[in-house]
Amino acid sequence: MPHVTLPDGAQLAFEVLGFEHLDRRTPIVLIGGVSSLRGDWERLSTSLAQVRPVLVYDHRGMGDSKLASDENLTMELLARDLLFLLQHLKWKELAICGFSMGGVVTQQLLFLPYHPERPTPLPFHVTHVLLTGTLCSVLRDKRYGLPFQPIPNKPLTDQEKLDLARPTFELAFDPKWLADPQNSGRVDSLLGAMISGRPRKVIVKQLRAMNRFDFTGLHAKLPRSLQFLVIHGDLDAIVPPYWGRKFSSEFHGLGAVQSLDFGHHWFEYFDVRVWQDVVEKFLGSTYLARL
Repeated sequence: MPHVTLPDGAQLAFEVLGFEHLDRRTPIVLIGGVSSLRGDWERLSTSLAQVRPVLVYDHRGMGDSKLASDENLTMELLARDLLFLLQHLKWKELAICGFSMGGVVTQQLLFLPYHPERPTPLPFHVTHVLLTGTLCSVLRDKRYGLPFQPIPNKPLTDQEKLDLARPTFELAFDPKWLADPQNSGRVDSLLGAMISGRPRKVIVKQLRAMNRFDFTGLHAKLPRSLQFLVIHGDLDAIVPPYWGRKFSSEFHGLGAVQSLDFGHHWFEYFDVRVWQDVVEKFLGSTYLARL
């Protein structure tokens, strides 16, 4: 498994799928949310990799990646982690898809050139940005968000881990999807994957970081040529659906996937070819796409 060692000693584990397309198609970076691992993207990343390079990675402290120490996490730190990884890959042009916390990391990356104390030019050109199930400011609506769960002070059995993970997992989907017998195998597989490689202490750090970012005034600084597509389900129980519409007041202009019934984990809904088609049509556009 490839790793890159960050300046502070932390390590990021990453994979590039569809490597054979690097000289012909623009790569896309898939950035996961709180508690996510690169394997969570498998359904979509494998599909996209049929036609273009796809970068997936574990945030520091998650999965096969390592923390430097007991450091606090911030959106800026996670964005600079990604910047270092992309510098390591030496890509000159790329697209980005940020999901949930990953969408916040995406925005923070784009804002690094305008940082008030450490302005950092991006050594690559971002052509297209997908913001999916995400926020442009801290969530204050108490009806949404992930449930707070104290860190157990004892080792847990696999069943106890499953019981702790289940409430968060079920928020990521709507009740109809969860109850559909056709999804039962996928439910078992996804829920089982949640009990390995996701340290609760790191997840708590990520959640705290999601309450401590401030993008005030930064969206207007982005170049008007940068193209955005918003994907946000009407059945999202973690990030309010109205956030998908709120982005229009922060950015110069946005495309949007028109009202569809799907929950927070949008890429687990429908035949994966639906989402591959959405992404590929957007990446092939030269205008603000509206699909």
